[in-house]
Amino acid sequence: MIGVGDLRRGIVIELDGKLYSVLEYQHLKLGRGSAQVRLKLKDIKAGHTIERTFQAGERFTRVRLDRRPVEFLYRDGDTLHFMDRETFEQFEMNVEQLGEAVAYLKEGVQLDLLTHDDVPISVELPFTVDLKVIDTPPGFKGDTATGSGKSATLETGIVVQVPFFINVGDVVRIDTRDGSYIERVSG
Repeated sequence: MIGVGDLRRGIVIELDGKLYSVLEYQHLKLGRGSAQVRLKLKDIKAGHTIERTFQAGERFTRVRLDRRPVEFLYRDGDTLHFMDRETFEQFEMNVEQLGEAVAYLKEGVQLDLLTHDDVPISVELPFTVDLKVIDTPPGFKGDTATGSGKSATLETGIVVQVPFFINVGDVVRIDTRDGSYIERVSG
């Protein structure tokens, strides 16, 4: 069992017989009443999100997920193909099962598959991925004075803010936890 105060982003709990992943956690203290916690939860199997409010003392069943190292092979429409790196067994998952993680998947990336009772639930991305810039406006001399950046479209289709010196063809390192630019890897 896990208390409301121990919940954090990414933890999987069982609620009403379904598995939910915690997306957002907000502690609320309202006037003279007891503290409450507002959670934004994602139904792992169905893919939809819900928001629920709980009293601070409530407890939930924490779900233990098994991890297996896998490699992303390719995307075929809404179907993603993976290979278990230990058994070389191939399997498929739907784009909706992975949500925002799809934006960071490119062929050959190694990650962890999360399973519950041998059923694939989701994947856990590495903290950073290196992606090639396929479209960005040119930077001009003097642009760095403001300290802001420009938008860049990466090879997976995700758009991130990058410094002005980044050009089309550069490879940049992106933090998968918040989608932020870290550094240029090559260019």
